[in-house]
Amino acid sequence: MEPAVRLSEVVASLSYALDLTEGLPEGHAVRTCVVGMRLAEVLGLPEADRSSLFYALLLKDAGCSTNAAPVAELFGHDDRAVKADKKTIDEDSPREMLAYLVRNARPGASPVARAAQLVQMARLARRGAASQASLVALRCERGADIAQMLGLGTATADAIASMHEHWDGKGFPGGLEGERIPLLGRIVALAQTVEVFHAAGGPDAAIGVAEHRRGRWFDPRLVDALVQLGPHDRLWRLLRNADGEAVLARLEPRDRVEVATPDRLDRLAEAFARVIDAKSPFTARHSSGVADFAVAIAAELGLDAEQRRDLRHAGLLHDIGKLGVSNTILDKPGKLDQAEWEAVKRHPVLTWKILRGVSAFRPIATMAAAHHERLDGSGYQLGLRGDGLRLPARILAVADVAEALGAERPYRDALGPDEVLAIIRRDVPHRLDARAFEALEAVLGRPAEQRFGTLAA
Repeated sequence: MEPAVRLSEVVASLSYALDLTEGLPEGHAVRTCVVGMRLAEVLGLPEADRSSLFYALLLKDAGCSTNAAPVAELFGHDDRAVKADKKTIDEDSPREMLAYLVRNARPGASPVARAAQLVQMARLARRGAASQASLVALRCERGADIAQMLGLGTATADAIASMHEHWDGKGFPGGLEGERIPLLGRIVALAQTVEVFHAAGGPDAAIGVAEHRRGRWFDPRLVDALVQLGPHDRLWRLLRNADGEAVLARLEPRDRVEVATPDRLDRLAEAFARVIDAKSPFTARHSSGVADFAVAIAAELGLDAEQRRDLRHAGLLHDIGKLGVSNTILDKPGKLDQAEWEAVKRHPVLTWKILRGVSAFRPIATMAAAHHERLDGSGYQLGLRGDGLRLPARILAVADVAEALGAERPYRDALGPDEVLAIIRRDVPHRLDARAFEALEAVLGRPAEQRFGTLAA
């Protein structure tokens, strides 16, 4: 019997994709977890609270992709860079905020274009805090929903939902103040800021920003606990040497270790598919749609239940690498230039790297990352072709194209089954697999309500 995989190992590895979306260095969420759990230890939190906090810290950015497109549109700039920069400023300081806005308004564009972008941003600002609150609310609600979806409980969800509230009541989305903010949410808020400033300037910078925002952003009691640790506490050594799985295994409450059961892995894949598809308004259900097509094609070809489950996971997660691509590229209405196209072409490699880091999803990493490869070698980015592409990867490639063609896009309506098949047929058999295509024909030949059955069908 294979040893049970800890849920924390899977979540921590997938959190690297969330770091990409936020424009932060790899491992940010894991290091934030180190900070938060050290504070929980100092405060003497009960094990139940520490377990809830543990997953809130790892999944704090689960809703981060929901505001990527609006941020990129507002600033005319890479959403990841805009988000990362914002984490380093004091939003209560008009001088810092103005510098931040100017710095991120279409950098590299002409002075006239940058001025126009700032005017657009000013118009939004005049609509008041409600606009910002709505963006934060969407992000927080989505993150909390994902925690609930994974069965992690109300306390974890509430911590994620309240992590952008400030002690003085000037945070978002609800303007909660003081003790009305859940304690675990207050810890997450402090921990993530400490991690960002520690990465930039070490313990002194991290402690300094906490003291500066004490009583405004952060709970004074939590700041005092951090200050009492001082710059020589083992916390800072752990942050310098945090290697993910080994550190987390020591931090997770021993009597409350969560296991990544098959059902949990299914829900994790579904949850991260939502994160992926929320990145762009043009891919609302792409990942789940690809998964549905892949499983249906596989069933038509007689693949067994385990192979279909792997294909479903691969379909749900195949575009996880797109979380590392700017929305200024993903949502660009016109033709991509060479540099932008190269950035898009890198996303399958990012998918491979992320999934290779998750032991439970390692077997599907190459399959998921090969969805743009073609039999004649004309695809990208792994350089696979012909016999190097096994049947599951060939199925996924056909499923990806079928879903994209059958979905509505801003520049065209959704194509009907006959149009989808006619377009794909042009690439069979030299680029796309003939058997997978024949199975797709059978699937699309059925009434819409009968095309996609259950995983076990």
